[in-house]
Amino acid sequence: MFESFYEFIHTPFSRDIPTDQLYMPQGIEDILGRLKYAAERQWFAVVTGDCGTGKTTTIRRFSDALENSKFKILYLSDSKLTPRHFYKGMLEQLGYEAKFYRGDAKRQLHREIELMRGIHNLSPVVIMDESHLLDREMLEELRFLLNFKMDSQSPMALILVGQNELWDRLNLQAYAAIRQRIDLQCRLHYYDRAQVGQYIEQHLNYAGAEQTIFSEKSIDEIYRFSTGAPRLVNKICTHCLMYGAQNRQRIIDDHIVNRVIQGELS
Repeated sequence: MFESFYEFIHTPFSRDIPTDQLYMPQGIEDILGRLKYAAERQWFAVVTGDCGTGKTTTIRRFSDALENSKFKILYLSDSKLTPRHFYKGMLEQLGYEAKFYRGDAKRQLHREIELMRGIHNLSPVVIMDESHLLDREMLEELRFLLNFKMDSQSPMALILVGQNELWDRLNLQAYAAIRQRIDLQCRLHYYDRAQVGQYIEQHLNYAGAEQTIFSEKSIDEIYRFSTGAPRLVNKICTHCLMYGAQNRQRIIDDHIVNRVIQGELS
């Protein structure tokens, strides 16, 4: 709809932007570098951040950057994940049907991972999204899973991704045994005002914009309302572009942003 009015060749602020076109500030680039090292060393890492700070997008960029000839990505995202369904989901992604009993499925997974590493020279990287929703039984199962060959090595790199409450839970005494196994902790933060401006500019450049569309004052208002959460920035900018196209406004100013926020987003 608004793409033709602004003469875009791609849709900005959408979820399907190629990962190599995403805005990545230095803080996230640092996290990506540390996660790559964790994958190479088969570490246990935890990535946390508030809602809308770009956790899944960051993980998508990380996954796409890993070499397919060296790593096998296994991704799970299930709020009701049980140990049995965990092993089932993992084995299905490896192309196998899981045995019914948890213990059998666990041994099956270890065996298939050893074969994958030994024959195909692939290192598994397990990413568990929405991990703040995992219950204690599932978190304890992950601790036992990582206890491999008398605790002399890890069978995989394990990355838990979730909201900040995940780390708050892991800090409790009841989770001390799990917490002590964590090799790397990363936390995503909201963007500051300058980063929001750079974020908007990057997405518009990807879309093919040839002129300024958002005024500086409009970006001030977008930052104020979004508090620097990329997901909210996407939402506000998309609604503003729709409004601008409908009303034949080439420039999105602060008055348009406030009108959109009050009329459509509040």
